[in-house]
Amino acid sequence: MIKLKGITKKFGTVEVLKGIDLDIKEGEIVSIVGPSGAGKTTLLQIMGTLDEPDSGSVHINNTHIKQMGEKELSAFRNKQIGFVFQFHQLLPEFTALENIMIPALIAGVSTKEATTRAQELLAFMNISDRATHKPNELSGGEKQRVAVARALINRPAVVLADEPSGSLDTHSKEELHQLFFDLRNHYGQTFIIVTHDEGLASITDRTIHIVDGVIKMC
Repeated sequence: MIKLKGITKKFGTVEVLKGIDLDIKEGEIVSIVGPSGAGKTTLLQIMGTLDEPDSGSVHINNTHIKQMGEKELSAFRNKQIGFVFQFHQLLPEFTALENIMIPALIAGVSTKEATTRAQELLAFMNISDRATHKPNELSGGEKQRVAVARALINRPAVVLADEPSGSLDTHSKEELHQLFFDLRNHYGQTFIIVTHDEGLASITDRTIHIVDGVIKMC
């Protein structure tokens, strides 16, 4: 599914990633943990094609990312990779349904089909009754469910999540964690989650520990 080989990354004189080799299988739920500044988010951004490594290679679904042009890469990212962030980043002027639909519309999906897909995801997440509500009318947990649905609207092969439950209360956090497993079982996506939450890391299929820019074997 995802294969990283020899990934390095510097910001100025600071070497953030120091030769990362990592293979992630299709359908895995993998957590990435480590202290602040260890390189977790940088690694996630490189896997998500939002940033380029200084050296090394990234393959996603047997596609060599470095060989793609900017326009081709943007289309690939929109269709193959879903993103969930700590703060939902929903557009305040749009309803929950409209926020979910946006990536599908960008990908050229018809409004009718995008609406059907978004409604299906809202139903799966038990928030169909919130479809016409705007973000300021939703709870924190509901906003993150909408954000997860948005990440899934184009049926991506992989979902990358950066501290997705970091801003939630305990109950909403537990519900979101269970949702990842329910989604994997239903839709078959691969999930890679950067987290400081030990409870979430303990229930994922595999935990990757990063310390000082390298993977630490535990």
